[in-house]
Amino acid sequence: MLRDWFKIALWKRIVLALVLGVIVGSVWGEGAVSIKWIGDLFVRLISMVVVPLVFFTLVSGVIAMGDPKKLGSLGIMTLALYMLTTLFAITIGLILAVILQPGVGVDLSSTIPGVVQEAIPLSERLMSIVPSNPMAALAEGNILAIIFFALLVGIAGLILGEKAKPIADLVNAASDIMLKITGWVMEVAPFGVFALIAWVSGTQGVLALLDVVRLAAAVFLGCFLHVFLVHGGIMRFLLKLRPYKFFKGASDAMLVAFSTSSSSATLPVSMAVAERNLGIKPVVATTVLPLGATINMDGTALYVGIVSVFAAQAFGIELAFADYLIVMGATTLVSIGTAAVPGASVFLMAAVMGAIGMSPEQIAVVVGFIIPFDRPLDMARTAVNVAGDLSVATVVANWEKEFDKDVFEGPNRY
Repeated sequence: MLRDWFKIALWKRIVLALVLGVIVGSVWGEGAVSIKWIGDLFVRLISMVVVPLVFFTLVSGVIAMGDPKKLGSLGIMTLALYMLTTLFAITIGLILAVILQPGVGVDLSSTIPGVVQEAIPLSERLMSIVPSNPMAALAEGNILAIIFFALLVGIAGLILGEKAKPIADLVNAASDIMLKITGWVMEVAPFGVFALIAWVSGTQGVLALLDVVRLAAAVFLGCFLHVFLVHGGIMRFLLKLRPYKFFKGASDAMLVAFSTSSSSATLPVSMAVAERNLGIKPVVATTVLPLGATINMDGTALYVGIVSVFAAQAFGIELAFADYLIVMGATTLVSIGTAAVPGASVFLMAAVMGAIGMSPEQIAVVVGFIIPFDRPLDMARTAVNVAGDLSVATVVANWEKEFDKDVFEGPNRY
């Protein structure tokens, strides 16, 4: 029986766990809290490998490039693609918010205001990229600082060439070890997903969304359209690849992202499926994906845009075309500054809503209204974020000739 279990593709096991989790949580109710520790343990396991995996694979990938110029072109292309897909996400979100008008007729008078956290200033965000102590950055899990330091180590090894070969061999071995550990951790995914989904279904459930049907519909529809039109379109028309193969290969990472609501926690899974399922070679996967988990927040941008328009409609604030442009620009900055952890975007919408003339009191009311049912929406937008990371990585790998089409088209290993 155990052998038969492992013969089933991992994504199928995760889907089964997700469905069973919804059923068990719905029946068990609040009692599902008692098994949440299993999901927390799974999140701790994948969080455990994030820092060493990012550091070792990134250093190894940079050294493997063989030419420092290649890193520059890859970085510029990656940033441009992430910004472009984020703009697509915001545009889709705003169009849906205007068409569906989720905030019209909503009564917020009985809502208890929530605590609003100030968005991290862009200057502070940029400053945190350079670690004052690299060891502290590794200990604290500061991904941007780890990426910066790893890039410096990798570039130095790349320039030194043969002199750095002993370090390069050591880093390559460490990278292989971390990928092997990630594979083991992934076998725990179905059990962790089951516990997390049962907990969410039991304590919050889909019924929580009935209070905000149009807002929830706009968010879920926006996520669906962005993933299948934008990223599916990229596969079909830009890369001439089959979208089905991309979504099948990315499904493990998207499902884990859906259950954990954390792009950062999903990063080891994303890196594993990028290489083993999508044919993205380590040179690209180790540089593009860690950066994406930090700055590429398509789902978050879409969500913040929709909620901002929802809030304006609820309070009767008329938005001109210029206001929508302001929302697009502000949302781009907010999405870049969003921490890759569950629920972070709820407290980072103040900057966007403030940009369209909402008072601090109104913003606090909107946050208080959203918090009770944010988790299901957070799960959906995190899956979109991870899909965007893998889509951009596939594009970059194709353009940099670091893509194995046979792996992409072949049977997935997971």
